[in-house]
Amino acid sequence: MQYVLITGASTGIGLELAKIYASEAKNLILVARNEEKLKKISMELAEQYKIQVHYYPADLSKPESAKKLVHWTRENGYEVDTLVNNAGFGSYGEFHKADLKNEWEMLQLNVMALMYLTRAYLPRMVFQNKGGVLNVSSIAGFIPGPRMANYYASKAYVLSFTQALASELNNTKLKIAVLCPGPVRTNFFNRAKFNLSKRLLPTEKFMMSASEVARYAYDEYQKGEVIIIPGKPTKVSAFLARKMPMKFVNWFMTKFQ
Repeated sequence: MQYVLITGASTGIGLELAKIYASEAKNLILVARNEEKLKKISMELAEQYKIQVHYYPADLSKPESAKKLVHWTRENGYEVDTLVNNAGFGSYGEFHKADLKNEWEMLQLNVMALMYLTRAYLPRMVFQNKGGVLNVSSIAGFIPGPRMANYYASKAYVLSFTQALASELNNTKLKIAVLCPGPVRTNFFNRAKFNLSKRLLPTEKFMMSASEVARYAYDEYQKGEVIIIPGKPTKVSAFLARKMPMKFVNWFMTKFQ
């Protein structure tokens, strides 16, 4: 039986994507740290849409977690047809003052777990010539981010990595895409200890909800888009980031952050 595996599925964009895939009668494997939430969500989606929903509680910021997840899916015969690498977190502050353990775990989750899961499940998709991968990056992937240096760098990796994969697999039927949203109304800012009220108040009216981003991402993914940027303000920001002199971009981001 084939499944859509979604990481970071207990809240935000991951949860909203899970709801959309469930409504399309896709069987699900939901992964997140909060077992209680996962269990509740899994039961609700399975009951409402009459699909198979399995959950796997895991903290993918720990080095062995991704490997254990892959082993669990294979041991149970769950074929991952679509992989949604959504889990991730950020941190705020000057890098030389940062907690090294937290930075390490952020890169482990945002980069290494994403890479490992993609490498684990992609070969079967290529062999069967169907399925795909949706990686969640950010508008941050287009620019450097003073005071969030590692987070922005991790999202740049996801953006570059996914575009390269899409090119490698251009002659297959696989869908390979990267989602690059702007600020979204989720718990991200609280976890990153980023003061939203002071720094993003002028742009808060442009923030999208997780459900809006997920619906746009799903629709564009189905169309075969590679770089998915929801919302006109975010599209403009991504365009300007690539066209403006890097010196100006660095200056602006330093002031903004």
